[in-house]
Amino acid sequence: MTFVLDGWDGFDWIAVMKTKFAAVVLGLVVLAAGCVGTVSGSKTAGVPFVNDTIEARYERPMDEVFKAAKEVISFNGTLLSESTLHGQTNAVNSIAKVAQGKVNQCKVWVRVEQADPRITAVFVQTRTSGGGADIQLAAEIDKQIALRLVR
Repeated sequence: MTFVLDGWDGFDWIAVMKTKFAAVVLGLVVLAAGCVGTVSGSKTAGVPFVNDTIEARYERPMDEVFKAAKEVISFNGTLLSESTLHGQTNAVNSIAKVAQGKVNQCKVWVRVEQADPRITAVFVQTRTSGGGADIQLAAEIDKQIALRLVR
């Protein structure tokens, strides 16, 4: 005598289909959650493979742009930390400055580095508390940094 999940009518394929479906769903859940890199060089929990960073370039000194970035984070939320990264940028022997904060329950990182002697590159990255990207917030913070530099 053989026991099957779906009865005696010969529908054994239903149990196999349910098992395969459950395996696919579990695989998608595992792929959706994970760790993502931040512009500060650290890792945070989040959904990978989504755009969460805005890049901009300004013809201003790096210190002036970094000061504007800190002011924008403080104005919109809370500035949690600031740090200096040595030799971890695209250029050899370069320095980058990173400000980290919280705005509207989102984690915000702003990385400022000297792209060339006259141009400063800014990378604004945001992640929600659930790990998703908030690209609109990143764009808004970048816009506010640009407006502070015009003054």
